[in-house]
Amino acid sequence: MFEKTIFPLLFASSLFAIDGYEVYKKNCMQCHVEMMSKEYALQNFKKLKAPPMVEVSSRLKQNIKTTDDEEDVNRYLFILFVKDYIVNPNLDNSMCNTGAIESFGVMPSLKGKVSEEERQAVAEWLYDRYENISFE
Repeated sequence: MFEKTIFPLLFASSLFAIDGYEVYKKNCMQCHVEMMSKEYALQNFKKLKAPPMVEVSSRLKQNIKTTDDEEDVNRYLFILFVKDYIVNPNLDNSMCNTGAIESFGVMPSLKGKVSEEERQAVAEWLYDRYENISFE
């Protein structure tokens, strides 16, 4: 009886899960290109509105990690940072290089434009999408 009650609830909740890639396309894509090589980015730097997402993910992974290299903990800290930065971006917490800050500035806050669930979904997507992919 228990399985007959719980399974439909779990299945229904997964149907309504928020897709991080969809959140990216709706809120981030107009400024952050999903994928490009470092060479192409440098050649077209003046045309970019913001750093490519592959670079954002790579830079954050380089800077947000524990000393014991525990992957689950690193992923958790990465997601916490991204969720907060989306609504509270500021120069002190930016991990962009100086040239990017000078060219692009700090991203605008999406406070009130994305829900907690959307921030969670896009932060997870940003980490997982670029797993084993570096900005080269």
